Amino acid sequence: MSQLGGDEPGIAVRPATVSDTGEVIRLAALMYEAMGLDASGTAWRQAAATALANRLGGDTQVFVADDPGQPGRLAATGAGVITTRLPGPANPAAAVGYIQWVSTDPRWRRRGLARSITSALMAWFSERDVRAIELHATPQAAGLYRSLGFGVGGNPGLRIRR
Repeated sequence: MSQLGGDEPGIAVRPATVSDTGEVIRLAALMYEAMGLDASGTAWRQAAATALANRLGGDTQVFVADDPGQPGRLAATGAGVITTRLPGPANPAAAVGYIQWVSTDPRWRRRGLARSITSALMAWFSERDVRAIELHATPQAAGLYRSLGFGVGGNPGLRIRR
């Protein structure tokens, strides 16, 4: 797909396949751990593998960058999901994108991989005319997303977990 600019011009970002699932989940677990969550459990991993098997290429797309030194291992990943909400004045089509699981293996950080993967996701959303895109960022990644145009909306999101 797209070649990464900067320090690692030989690393390409490509759409994931179901065979990448284990590595995608490994990197997603690193992201959750960076957020202070315990990602060691198997229940979420099994549910994630099932969801990817059923949804990849439909309402879900994952982009990855292969680790050039270790076949079968990923250097970075990121996922996008399209959902439909009720139409509103700012989004008559009601399509909303959500970016999640953007994670880079510690050995490959600070080389532009997360930016390349997020840009690939943004292009994927654009091809599907998804104009409203949301994500949650760790403090370490907030600057990256701001540089890509993300910002705090006028009405803050609130959440409750039950």
